[in-house]
Amino acid sequence: MKPLLRFLRTWVLAVSMLAGGGIYCLWRSLPPSADHEISTIVGWLQPTLIFFMLFITFCKVDPRRLSFRKWHVFLLLFQLLGAGLIVALFLLFPNPEYLPLSEAALLCLLCPTATAAAVVTSKLRGDVEGITTYTLLSNLMVALAVPMIAPLFHVHPSMSFVHSFYLIVAKIFPILILPFLVAMTVRLFFKKLHLFLLGLKDFAFYLWAVSLALAIAVSIRSLVSTPTTWWIPIGISVVSLLTCCVQFYFGRKVGVRYNSPIASAQALGQKNTVFLIWVGYTFFDPVSSIAGGFYAIYHNLRNNYELARHNKLQKEKS
Repeated sequence: MKPLLRFLRTWVLAVSMLAGGGIYCLWRSLPPSADHEISTIVGWLQPTLIFFMLFITFCKVDPRRLSFRKWHVFLLLFQLLGAGLIVALFLLFPNPEYLPLSEAALLCLLCPTATAAAVVTSKLRGDVEGITTYTLLSNLMVALAVPMIAPLFHVHPSMSFVHSFYLIVAKIFPILILPFLVAMTVRLFFKKLHLFLLGLKDFAFYLWAVSLALAIAVSIRSLVSTPTTWWIPIGISVVSLLTCCVQFYFGRKVGVRYNSPIASAQALGQKNTVFLIWVGYTFFDPVSSIAGGFYAIYHNLRNNYELARHNKLQKEKS
C-alpha cells in the first residue's frame, strides 16, 4: 500500500490529468438525456470539494502565528493592477475572438495562492507564516475582485452590475472565505473534532487530487463542446506559461528585497488551479478554464526543479 501511495504522491499531477481524461470519456459516453443531470452534480461537487480542501488545510492554521509582511502589499498590488490592466485593454479594444486569451491571462494573474504553497515553502525552508497569511489575504482579495470583474466581461442585458456582483459573491464567498471562518470556529469550540481533523494528515492532498481530476474533465468538456479555432488552446498555453514565469520572477524579486524570496515567489507563482478552472468554467468563457490545467503543469515543473536543486545543495553541504 505504501509504495502505491508514494507513487501517487510523486505522479499525482499526471495521474489526476489522466483520470480527468477518463472521467470526460465516461461523461461523453452517457446518453444526452443524462448530460444536464451530470452537469448539475458536477456544478455542485466542484465547489464542495474546494470548500473542504480549504477547510481541512485551514484547520492546521494557528491564527496566533499569522503575521503581516511588507511584501504582501506589493504582491496584492501586482495581482490587482495586472488584472486591472487586462480589463482596461479588453474594454478599450473589445474583440470576442481574443476573449478566451484575455480571460486566461486574467484568471492566471488573479487566482489565489494554492494551499500547497506553504508545504513547498516549508521544504525550501522559507517563511511559512508569511505565505500562510498571504494565502488568506489573496483569498479575500479574489472573493471581492472576481465579482467586480466578471460582469465587465460578460454583461447580462437583463441584470444590473450590482445584481451580478451579488450573485457571484454569493457563490465565491462560501468557497474562499467560509472555510477559514468554519475552521477557526472548530478550533475554538470543537476541540475533539479539531484534533480529529488534524489527524487526517493527507486528506486535503487526496481531495486536491480528486478535485483536479474533476476540474480537468470539465476543462476538456468545455474545450470540446465550445466552437473555437485551433490556435486558441495554443495561445492559452502560451499565456499560462508567460504569466507563470512572470509571477514567479516578480515574486522572487520582491522577496529578495524583504529577505523572503522563497515565500514571496511561491505566494505569487503557485496558484489554486482547481479554483481557477472552476471560476473560468462558471463565470467566464468556459474555454478559458483550460488555463488552469496548463498552469498546474508549469508551476509544478518549476517547483519540482526547485525542490530537486534544494535537496542537491543540502546533500552537498552534508
